[in-house]
Amino acid sequence: MHNFGVRSTPKPGPRSGTEEPLCPGNAVLPPAPARPYALPAKRARLASRWHGSRDLIDLNQVDKFGIDGHKLHLHPGRVEAWLSGRGIYPIYAEIALARACNHRCVFCSMDFVGYAPLFLDDGVLRARLTELRRLGLKSVMYAGEGEPLLNRQAARIIRHSRRVGLDVALTTNGVLLRPDLCRRILADLSWVKVSINAGTAATYARVHRAKPADFDAVLSNLAYAARYKKSRGLKTALGMQMVLLPENRREVLALARRAKAAGMDYLVVKPYSQHPLSRTRRFQDIRYERDYALAERLERLNDGRFHVVFRRETMRRWDEKAKGYGRCLGLPFWTYIDAAGDVWGCSRFLGDKDFLYGNILKSGFRAIWEGRARRRSLRREVELRRCNFNCRLDEINRYLWLLKHPPEHVNFI
Repeated sequence: MHNFGVRSTPKPGPRSGTEEPLCPGNAVLPPAPARPYALPAKRARLASRWHGSRDLIDLNQVDKFGIDGHKLHLHPGRVEAWLSGRGIYPIYAEIALARACNHRCVFCSMDFVGYAPLFLDDGVLRARLTELRRLGLKSVMYAGEGEPLLNRQAARIIRHSRRVGLDVALTTNGVLLRPDLCRRILADLSWVKVSINAGTAATYARVHRAKPADFDAVLSNLAYAARYKKSRGLKTALGMQMVLLPENRREVLALARRAKAAGMDYLVVKPYSQHPLSRTRRFQDIRYERDYALAERLERLNDGRFHVVFRRETMRRWDEKAKGYGRCLGLPFWTYIDAAGDVWGCSRFLGDKDFLYGNILKSGFRAIWEGRARRRSLRREVELRRCNFNCRLDEINRYLWLLKHPPEHVNFI
């Protein structure tokens, strides 16, 4: 049995807290963040006047939310525990509140599970969230197989998540994020990311396989959310996300302008990722070389309030089909719970019993995480050829692989 070691109950604290570094004598320490930190606006202005230009640091080009990368290096205590072979609990959980969905996006990676009207029981989930926080979970994102806001208890679940001290996020298509619901949940969310994959209603209807009117409804909902956020002085980050496809390539700039006008903090433009089990195959051979130049045009919209995160490096890795690590190492740091309450090692392997740890409707999370099924699953070597490129754990796996297989001369920093 692993010594999981987490016994004390963490106190709810400010969002996005980090742990104190642990520095045993010969430990391989996590590397410094790859991206520069943004100076506070006042200090940046002073630096700008001192140097006569903004060449030293351009705040407009800084991905201040760290979207195009990972943040595991900011949790050195948990990483050190893993490196030393101790059992750990996850930092982050992704939970599906619903399997049903009100859209049928042409690129949906979860189409293979179907769209049954299945909703995670909120009473059990709230009890498990309290337990998870006590065990060391720090954040939860509500997304998953379907549209999370179709679960009628979504607001209550989000509120409870925040009350027990978790950082909470929501990924949604935004149709149901109407003003009344927005007022109930926005203050409890660290961020909201809305999937909106076109710059016009006509293209939106084709890509989302939804009503054209949904496009205007989503933009209206988000504009209201931005106004409400400002009026209440909230720090909730509001973002849009577009999967770049042949159908919407010509509308990226239009969507970016709409996002900025609506008061969004950012727009993410990301590549498609083919799930091996998905019924959709029409985009599996898509390539992005000719789209890299879009980044320059989009960056012109960046300022102190709005930023386009164009995931060019992720697109390059998709084009090259290169992983950069020999095996999946990131599974201990996260967990996935589906709308039926099943706990999976990886969302790539939904339906594969070898990666099913247990079910929160039948057992507490601690019993599942320390149980035989999970131990047996972790001993099994994951064949990377069965995984999709640019999966959720891709960047984390690159980082952990480097810690396990450091280059020579590491002391010459």
